[in-house]
Amino acid sequence: MRIISIVMLVTTASALALTQVKNKDANQKTQVARETTSMRKQAKATFGIKSWDEKTYNEMEGAPKLTRVSATKSYQGDIEGEGKLEYLMMYRTAGSASFMGLERVTGSVGGRSGSFVLQHSGTFEDGVAKVILSVVPGSGTGDLRGMRGEGGFSVGHQPPYAMTLDYGFE
Repeated sequence: MRIISIVMLVTTASALALTQVKNKDANQKTQVARETTSMRKQAKATFGIKSWDEKTYNEMEGAPKLTRVSATKSYQGDIEGEGKLEYLMMYRTAGSASFMGLERVTGSVGGRSGSFVLQHSGTFEDGVAKVILSVVPGSGTGDLRGMRGEGGFSVGHQPPYAMTLDYGFE
C-alpha cells in the first residue's frame, strides 16, 4: 500500500510539473506573439498636393458652407507612393473649417508594399491644418495587410508637408 501511495504521489507531482512546463511554454509563445504584434515603428514622410478639386454642395445664408474635396497626394520618405483623398468640409466664419476624410495610400511603408486607408479628422484655423490620422482596420493589402496605426500632421501653406505615422501589424 505504501508503495502505491508513493507511486501515486510521484505520478501526481510529475503531472503537475509537466502541466506547469506546458503552461510556461504557451505563455512564452503568447508573449512573443504579443511583442511581434505590438512592435511599432514610426514612419516619417513628407507629402505634396498634386491636385485639389473642391466643390460646394450646400450653402445657406447664415449657415456654414459645406464642400467636398477630391485630392491626390504624393508621398516621400518612409511612406512612398500616392494617396487618393476625399474630404467633406464645413467652413465657419473667419476662414476656419472642420473636415473629415478617407484616403487610400498605394505604395510602400517601411519597405513593405501594398495599400491602406487613412481616416482623417481635422481642423483649419489661423492658416494651419491640424489632422489626426488613423489606419482603418482591415484596409491593408499586399505586404501591408494587418496594418494598424495612428499619426498626424500640423501644416501651413508651404510644402512639403511633414507627417508621422506610428504603425504595426496584427
